[in-house]
Amino acid sequence: MMLTCAPRPMSPRAGVAALLLASSAWATQELPATMRAVRFHDFGAPSVLRLEQVERPGPGAGEVLVRVHAAGVNPVDCKIRGGAIPSLAPELPRIPGFDVAGVVSAVGDGVQRLKVGDAVFGYLSLRRGGGYAEYVVAPEGELAPMPKTLGFVEAAAVPLAALTAWQALVETAGLTEGQTVLVHAGAGGVGHFAVQIAKARGATVVATASEGNHAFLRELGADRVIDYRTQRFEEHARDVDVVLDPIGGDTLERSWGVLKRGGFLVSIVGAPPAEKLAEHGLRGAGILVRPDAEGLSKLTEMIDLGALQPEVSLTLPLAEAAQAHVRSETGHTRGKIVLVVVPAEGTEQR
Repeated sequence: MMLTCAPRPMSPRAGVAALLLASSAWATQELPATMRAVRFHDFGAPSVLRLEQVERPGPGAGEVLVRVHAAGVNPVDCKIRGGAIPSLAPELPRIPGFDVAGVVSAVGDGVQRLKVGDAVFGYLSLRRGGGYAEYVVAPEGELAPMPKTLGFVEAAAVPLAALTAWQALVETAGLTEGQTVLVHAGAGGVGHFAVQIAKARGATVVATASEGNHAFLRELGADRVIDYRTQRFEEHARDVDVVLDPIGGDTLERSWGVLKRGGFLVSIVGAPPAEKLAEHGLRGAGILVRPDAEGLSKLTEMIDLGALQPEVSLTLPLAEAAQAHVRSETGHTRGKIVLVVVPAEGTEQR
């Protein structure tokens, strides 16, 4: 793999060492029986999210208990809370959240890689969730050691979105050096990781975004940026090898013509129609991101080399999860929103 993306300035991992020491000392004490968690008892608007005191979970065989320091907010969180995907919340009340960074507080039988006191991050299964809380239990295979160059807030912004970009571009579309990729919504959570991953693999990167995000995307490595508000992307992108579509609808329909014959369209909002792929002589697939500790380790290597960096546009305390959902649902967030569960010295609430 060719690393061509120039390193971006790394945010200082302020307070992490002190927090790890504090967490290690905490882990030697008896764990509390209850914890703070954000839950919803009914589907609905962001206002259904409530901060409550609930029973703390415990790890079973092969599972890890994590004291959560920060939790990422993703569009899927809002869809589940709103009732758009009831199969992912079959029982209420439900604790939302699938991105976490924190410290291992306890391990169940059979856990091999992780130990109490380890700083970890991970993407929790969509069927489990539970990230908006002081503690969460997850299978060991959903967690990986945190990047050395990130603090908890930045680390919590990585897993779901970066794994989506990696699994879409690398594992599904097979993006290689010398190819051209079009990334729709390039400044968003998945998009800004996709731009960096594609650039690091030696691809020519074209991205769509509003004008205010053009300089940001060029800094990430985009070779060309198209203003989706004033320009028709199909008039400015031709003979593309791979399209990453996180939008669907009209964006998907207009993407057929920008791909060269044999090109690949990968969607994260549903599988592209097989008849359309055949009609245009294309390949394609829809993906649903899966938890993957090995994939997180590969992303960690890129992060610690300076080729991949999360963008956190807003941090809010856990108690303001509803406001985080309001902001997320605007659809215009640059990078990621993160909930701070354990404030660190120097943590900026923006």
